[in-house]
Amino acid sequence: MTKEELYILPFVIILLLIQSIFLFTDARKRGHNYWFWGLWGLIQCPFPIIFYLLFARKVWKRNKHREEF
Repeated sequence: MTKEELYILPFVIILLLIQSIFLFTDARKRGHNYWFWGLWGLIQCPFPIIFYLLFARKVWKRNKHREEF
């Protein structure tokens, strides 16, 4: 590994851990397959979070006419 790769590696590890923890806790809270989302979040980025938001949480189907507070 080069020096640049060694400097980037801690940031990548932190990013993957944050993504995995978010996916695991949110999927558990919403009743989805949380082990799958958490493990997939550790393997790669950003596809797991994009697919989770699109398919598990169905972000695109949210009601556009929400009540404003």
